Amino acid sequence: MSETTHAEAGLPRASDCLPNAYDRPPTHAGMIADKDVMVPMRDGVNLCVDIYRPDTKEKLPVLLAFSIYNKDLQGPEVAASLPPQPSWSSLWAGLLEAGDTKYFVSRGYVHVIGSPRGVGKSDGGGNRQWDSYDLIEWIAQQPWCDGNVGMVGISGFGAEQFHAAKQQPPHLKAIFPFDPRGALGVLGSFREEYPGGVLHFFRYLIMHFAAMHGSKGKPGTLPPEREALWQAAMNNPDYRMYPHVFNVLTQKGQHMPPYFGLLVDPYDNPALVEEAEKAIASIKVPSYTGAGWYAYTYKTHLNGAQNYFERLKAPKKLAFLGPSHLERPFHSFHGEILRWHDYWLKGIDTGVMNEPPVRYWLMGANEWRTASDWPLPETQWTKFYLRSWERLRVEEAMPSSADDELPPDAFVQMPPTQTNKVQVLRYMSDPLPHDLLVVGPSVLNLFAEIDQDDTNWIVSLKDIGPDVSVRTVREGERELPTDLPEREVARGWLKASHRAVDEKRSKPGRPWHPLTRAAQKPVTPGEVTEYAIEIMATANLFRRGHRICIEVAAADMPTGVGGATNAEYVPNHIVSSRTTLHKIYHDGRYPSHLLLPVIPQ
Repeated sequence: MSETTHAEAGLPRASDCLPNAYDRPPTHAGMIADKDVMVPMRDGVNLCVDIYRPDTKEKLPVLLAFSIYNKDLQGPEVAASLPPQPSWSSLWAGLLEAGDTKYFVSRGYVHVIGSPRGVGKSDGGGNRQWDSYDLIEWIAQQPWCDGNVGMVGISGFGAEQFHAAKQQPPHLKAIFPFDPRGALGVLGSFREEYPGGVLHFFRYLIMHFAAMHGSKGKPGTLPPEREALWQAAMNNPDYRMYPHVFNVLTQKGQHMPPYFGLLVDPYDNPALVEEAEKAIASIKVPSYTGAGWYAYTYKTHLNGAQNYFERLKAPKKLAFLGPSHLERPFHSFHGEILRWHDYWLKGIDTGVMNEPPVRYWLMGANEWRTASDWPLPETQWTKFYLRSWERLRVEEAMPSSADDELPPDAFVQMPPTQTNKVQVLRYMSDPLPHDLLVVGPSVLNLFAEIDQDDTNWIVSLKDIGPDVSVRTVREGERELPTDLPEREVARGWLKASHRAVDEKRSKPGRPWHPLTRAAQKPVTPGEVTEYAIEIMATANLFRRGHRICIEVAAADMPTGVGGATNAEYVPNHIVSSRTTLHKIYHDGRYPSHLLLPVIPQ
């Protein structure tokens, strides 16, 4: 049945399966597995890889999956013991990401899965800068390879693909880096993983599953500048109230070194950003990237995919999947991966380059849409103003009127040491008279006052309804129903002290906060201050009769033990250790508003 017929029949499509019918019948039945093969790098360090290939003497193209995640957690043996698990399974583990070996091998590809130096069974020592380059060129010389190498795998495996593409190994012909890390840094950037400068626990949580080599001993003295940063971090009351964070700090880099580095120096590096932007523009390898709307919770994949796509000059495609995390072991949309690599590695005209470059899952409508670019060129930026009684309206405040004197709304947030409750101000529109299509990033422009020198703004965009109620003076109609369906669409974050905006680098819907130590500035308590809080990109059809809702908070709370959360891909954030009063203004002088990317239908 064709895609059109499916749509006409009203049958549901899966949000993790890109809508193409491409596949080829399996051409190879047998598989040869060469495990724990040691591959020498240019400096003599050996990497450990597993090689799965069809049982044939024919030379074939190779798909390499290479990542800091343990290769022994990938491959067909793991999939045989652990069939693909949905994200709500207790056995779902994010690191099983190298792809479906059986699928690739049966369709005429060699699947190589490996780990860089210092990970798993690979040797340690030296610099891993050129490991992926050297491994690709070694693969190209093997008797089972026809000289064409592509790359596969998501998340950490996706980040490594872009890292390799920047180095331009001669035999790398195409990559499919889905769910990559952030683009604007060596393997990611502070601004993409911690938008608004608000720290969270994602990296801490997944490091528990890492296979990096470790050598721990008694914490020693750091270089003087680093020692001073460490002392400042040790005295940070926001860190000290989380026992697992303080535990990392006390060990001075002996435990979870990357997370320790984040805690002592939580700022962006403009030089690395500039270097990364130039490197992305130099990539010549055809690249198919993307993420899912699920990724707004931990940010890096969703931000990274957009930033890579925006800056790539090579042939490129972009896809955004739905709100549910991909099953693990990863096996989703392999027909699209096959279509991409068949085109670039096997020379088969699969039609993959004849379609619009962008495809996205539209929540609310639960269907696939295409676009000519991202963000969508036809975007109409539309303001919804925060108003009294927690309303959200398209009408502006009237100048020189009673609207000039509207009092602010307020909430007080106590720290996690005193409460599990998150205080929220909720602003809602009236039920929509027509469907409203919103696609792209949003911004909450907020005028607010706090009684401390800093806070964290945490903003949620929600789809509420359907709702046929009205609010009147009549009994039973004075309050909105409390049992309305609601669905969170996206979130945004901003540390108040990181409110500075670089207007030259900002774009509609995407304010650029420097997030550097130099640009950080404490808030003056009691002073009304403007904040531009980016809400991460999404695609949602707000149906007729639904309400647009924006929620403003200053904290989220752990859902696990020890101050951590029970879902690594939905991390909680390091919030203020001080009780803080927040006042939000919405009058003629301070027109707080939500800026939405509305797409004409």
